[in-house]
Amino acid sequence: MSLASVMVYVDSQQQDEGQIALAEGIANNFGAALLGISAVAIEPPFVAEGVIIEQTTAEDLERIRAALSGKEAWFRRIVRLPSEQVEWRWAIGFPTDFLVEQSRAADLVVVRRSQLKPNYGHYLDAAGAMLRVGRPTLSVPDGVTKLSGDRIVVGWKDSRESRLAVRDALPFLTRASQVTIAEICTSSEQDAAHGRVRDVARYLQRHGVSCQHEVRVHTTEPDAGYLVRLAADVGADLIVTGGYGHSRLGEWVFGGMTKSLLQHAPVCLLMSH
Repeated sequence: MSLASVMVYVDSQQQDEGQIALAEGIANNFGAALLGISAVAIEPPFVAEGVIIEQTTAEDLERIRAALSGKEAWFRRIVRLPSEQVEWRWAIGFPTDFLVEQSRAADLVVVRRSQLKPNYGHYLDAAGAMLRVGRPTLSVPDGVTKLSGDRIVVGWKDSRESRLAVRDALPFLTRASQVTIAEICTSSEQDAAHGRVRDVARYLQRHGVSCQHEVRVHTTEPDAGYLVRLAADVGADLIVTGGYGHSRLGEWVFGGMTKSLLQHAPVCLLMSH
């Protein structure tokens, strides 16, 4: 299994390499193209009593184009891949919508993790985008610039999203030296849970993945906290899970595990929805 195209979102105001360096490392390891994308939204005209009080001017648009051009130059300067392997795309428009639209060109979408918040159109809603792109999304915490992927934890739930996540993560799982599959269940589900994680382990082993599995009964410790602790215990720098959520009244509502991992996990998260 391989990756041919890695897309990374670059904020127009971003000064640090962060997720760009990590995405570059992945592209380099897989011999994939690296697509950097960025967008800046403009304010709609402000109208009072039928009179336009304030609107974006031609000079404003020119400043935005100049800023995006400067960001492209910066992106190409810090990325060390051959020029023919690097592409830049930009737009004057809503960042999240642009990322969702452009994800058709990618096998993997890499985003800098941001705090969960209502979907403000002028900023990238990285968590909300994960639910819309139709591609696996790699969420990178601040301060993380590389991913070894040598040890990986899979948070399993018997759901469509988990199946997609495991399949989408195969390029990473097949290269890992150890994969740990974990399901957290109620005490009455333990036998069924053991059967489920054994099936997932066999599936991965047929793809050449070296894996182990375990089942844990729900305790007072949050499920997301357990996965984070498990990742630390086995030395994993990547957690793979399904991504759960939906839109309600213009705001994204996330499942408990998804929300907690996005808020607190200190390692990269690969999620599929």
